Amino acid sequence: MSEYTLQEFIQDSEAEAAAHSELADTVRAITPLMYRLLSSPRDFLKPDHFQSEAGHYARNLVYAAEDAGLSLYTLVWRPGQWTPVHDHGTWGVVGVIEGQLEEQSYMRTDPEQSADRHTGIDLHRGGLVLLSPGSVSTFVPNPDHIHRTGCPDHLPRCVSLHLYGRAMNSFYCYDAAAGTRELVDVAHKETRLGQSSEAAE
Repeated sequence: MSEYTLQEFIQDSEAEAAAHSELADTVRAITPLMYRLLSSPRDFLKPDHFQSEAGHYARNLVYAAEDAGLSLYTLVWRPGQWTPVHDHGTWGVVGVIEGQLEEQSYMRTDPEQSADRHTGIDLHRGGLVLLSPGSVSTFVPNPDHIHRTGCPDHLPRCVSLHLYGRAMNSFYCYDAAAGTRELVDVAHKETRLGQSSEAAE
């Protein structure tokens, strides 16, 4: 398989996103592109993209489109670190670079699932997926994909690459026990194609 660069991946992903009206078709078309990127030399990943945090998982920006149409991150989990239960408000394609990523999905079953509803949310755990290096997973917001991901505490760190169909600067976090959700704004450190700049905290 020939080398596949980050720039080629971004260009091809943008073209596929523009070509499909059905989001399921978008992620189906981009999945082999992510697999090809993971199978190529990863010299586009710099030390900044592997930064981690002591108290929580880390998001490191690799690319963000100027029109906010696509964003690409590395996510780094130290052993025992997890995301909260959350959604995305868009489609996504995820590839594992290092370690094992564990994903616990949730199903929302309350009858009134309007976009402005923040209480009375009924969540139930769904299936569990284990993703190894080279694996690719996808999701679409039809309805929105709700899950929790992380690295079990008995395993080494996990690093994964996440492509989203928008600027991923906010998403909903869920409290399954309380039946509520809250919109969370997310700060990040920007690393655009190897050029680093510090985002406002």
